[in-house]
Amino acid sequence: MSTEYDVTETLDVKGLSCPMPVVQTKQAVDELDADDVLEVVATDSGSVSDLSGWADSTAGVELLGQEEGEAGGEAVYRHYVRVTE
Repeated sequence: MSTEYDVTETLDVKGLSCPMPVVQTKQAVDELDADDVLEVVATDSGSVSDLSGWADSTAGVELLGQEEGEAGGEAVYRHYVRVTE
């Protein structure tokens, strides 16, 4: 099931493992404006809990949703983060 968000920017962190997906997400969010939505595309299964925990503990961001899919025989995780401030 695919959820549609009005994505402002996509961040590709495929192939990176903890903590880099969170570090790069933070850097990308810092460059966005309020109400922008960042799509983060990762292959690290740990990114599901890592980005959820980061969003829960970080002011100014909201995790809109997470999806798991497959591309080229590899699991791919999509995370949607909205900037609130």
